[in-house]
Amino acid sequence: MSSQGATENCLGWAARDPSGFLSPYKFNRRVIGDDDVSVGITHCGVCYADVGWTRNRMGHSKYPLVPGHEIVGTVKEVGSNVQRFKVGDHVGVGTYVNSCRECEYCDDGLEVYCSKGAVFTFDGIDADGSITKGGYSTFIVVHERYCFKIPENYPLALAAPLLCAGITVYSPMMRHKMNQPGKSLGVIGLGGLGHLAVKFGKAFGLEVTVFSTTMSKKDEALNLLGADKFVVSSDEEQMAALAKSLDFIINTASGDIPFDPYMSLLKTAGVLVLVGFPSEVKFSPASLIMGMKTVSGSVTGGTKETQEMLDFCASSKIYPEIEIVPIQYANEALERMIQKDVKYRFVIDIENSLK
Repeated sequence: MSSQGATENCLGWAARDPSGFLSPYKFNRRVIGDDDVSVGITHCGVCYADVGWTRNRMGHSKYPLVPGHEIVGTVKEVGSNVQRFKVGDHVGVGTYVNSCRECEYCDDGLEVYCSKGAVFTFDGIDADGSITKGGYSTFIVVHERYCFKIPENYPLALAAPLLCAGITVYSPMMRHKMNQPGKSLGVIGLGGLGHLAVKFGKAFGLEVTVFSTTMSKKDEALNLLGADKFVVSSDEEQMAALAKSLDFIINTASGDIPFDPYMSLLKTAGVLVLVGFPSEVKFSPASLIMGMKTVSGSVTGGTKETQEMLDFCASSKIYPEIEIVPIQYANEALERMIQKDVKYRFVIDIENSLK
């Protein structure tokens, strides 16, 4: 498991090399500080970032690497200065665990855009020089600023995907005012992010159209998730019928797609937001200029907005569609995610399987 002797206080599952294969690993979490919260992890969502980082797709992974940044659990201990949380509270931790707390973005509650760079929840370099380890582990110690209250009536397992997938689509929807009832939204891709974009869209009163490469998800898109229309993106006739009809499009897909056909579906002054990571984005300048259109990017979200989203999901009864698996299934879950064989987010039951 580990070669560092018997002093390790945390058990996780880590990748040791770019094969990405995960196996048990013992390591040390820091001693709780005055402003810290110690969270006993009950569940952790499985995000595509877990694939990318464990397999060194970005080229800078530091091994052993413990992935996981959709973390929920129960407060086990709090530092002496902590005001917002008490032992027993249900909390979440998302994609970052530190920031400079001094720049204009941190001051605005947009810590993920910190000028000095937010410290990612796993494989980041923290202020003390240590390498962060994520939520495929028994517990985590985090400054209270980067913890979120999970509303009491919201099941912890269902809350996990909100900490990355949920906030990744909610944040640009709010920024671009996609919460106006009666407006129209297109969602490209129907995975972990896309299915939540559909749910948020319907909760905001939008008319939602799902774009997919195959017919296989049509029934679930319309009947389970509540989308209004389903379009196979390769069908030129279906696409042409939607010309200049959408106020907004969110592209949650990471595959390479032609952007001009989608730009033609936007109304004048329409907005296309990119939250997936294709290898390139190509479109004709005319697609942008002639219709006064906007192409925008977004990652997750700041602390203020993340808490707002969690509260909104609880009050509006928005729940991700999940498949709960034990930690021993983590490698298979990552493989199935690569094959797009999940409806619509894996959540690891840490509490009952990681022992």
